[in-house]
Amino acid sequence: MAMKAPKGTKDVLPKDSYKWQYIEEKWNKICSEYGFKEMRTPTFESTELFNRGVGDTTDIVQKEMYTFEDMGHRSITLKPEGTSPAVRAFIESNQYAEVQPTKYFYDTSCFRYEKPQAGRLREFHQFGIENFGTSSMLADAEVIALANDFLNRMNVPDVELHISSVGCRCCRPVYREKLQEYLRPRYDELCDTCKTRFDKNPMRILDCKSEICWDIAKGAPMMLDYLCDDCRAALEELKCYLDAMGIEYKVDPSIVRGLDYYTKTAFEFITNKIGAQGTVCGGGRYDHLIEEVGGPDMPGVGFGLGKERLLMLMESCDHDFGGEELPEIFVAWIGDENLAYSLGLLNELRKSGIRAVIDTKARNLKGQLKYANKLGAKYSVVIGEDEVRTGELTLKNMIEGTQIKIDRNNLISEIRK
Repeated sequence: MAMKAPKGTKDVLPKDSYKWQYIEEKWNKICSEYGFKEMRTPTFESTELFNRGVGDTTDIVQKEMYTFEDMGHRSITLKPEGTSPAVRAFIESNQYAEVQPTKYFYDTSCFRYEKPQAGRLREFHQFGIENFGTSSMLADAEVIALANDFLNRMNVPDVELHISSVGCRCCRPVYREKLQEYLRPRYDELCDTCKTRFDKNPMRILDCKSEICWDIAKGAPMMLDYLCDDCRAALEELKCYLDAMGIEYKVDPSIVRGLDYYTKTAFEFITNKIGAQGTVCGGGRYDHLIEEVGGPDMPGVGFGLGKERLLMLMESCDHDFGGEELPEIFVAWIGDENLAYSLGLLNELRKSGIRAVIDTKARNLKGQLKYANKLGAKYSVVIGEDEVRTGELTLKNMIEGTQIKIDRNNLISEIRK
């Protein structure tokens, strides 16, 4: 029986990989322009990191993590999100002792055991931004501006920025009591998971995927109505900065991010172009996460942007990714005695930065040229006894069907024209 990729994973073949390379190049460029520097963290971490950071009342920790015991009897988890590993690396490398803020970006794989569907896989890929060490709403505005700018550069239409506040340690307890008071009469109707959340973190019930829980929570009080003065002022400050940068937004009191570490700012970029999985980018502020995983009391803000969802959105709009890079020239040969000359020419072309290929299957000339057509090579040359003796080559334009005689020494300059 033929082996297949695990459920919820997807191969990226050459017919699509150039699209990934396109967005990755644009991502690296914009992050550099905004002063963020790349970090790379391991594929797996100690399970405790996610239990403490993501929160044990989230769907991610309760239902979706890939956790196993390694040979040393340590509990290990494939990372389900990028922020907690970034925080761990920040603390472990003592970067908190340097001048702040510290600004990271990353491009990483994440893993969650979910029901696979369009835009949602068990192994998925994320762009991410983290800004550590500042409580100013300027940092929140900057990360939102970067996400907004990036999506604009990708020419994705109909994406709407939603912002809100999820409160802080001062105002959230007051809201929790009001929410529990609202939910208590229908407690018995909640799913088993939400019953465990009722005392610990009832806000998670608002984010439940169960239709019954969603229906129960429809008329629940909203966090925005219970913000403390500090959180309310922070949200107003953020709105002023976004207005100053000309970034349109909608205040959405229903936003409940799927991670427990968020405080104050929460935001999502939402589209209706890719079905139910409409959040392309989401993030917010986390003022206590660094402290909760063993570091100093230091705030942070960031976001994650799903690469698969971004590509789905761009493809739905027939985005021009620039096309796959095809060979510029195919080097064919007649007779084994002329192969060494052909290989020398091939090496010379490649050293000059030209995409040059040869048939490693060593077919006859007809087969070689047929293969060149299949590869989409723009030009071809055929090396035979006369070409080796005189150094004069016939350069054929495979697209137009025209050909010219050219000296070997002028071949590279001709192709570059």
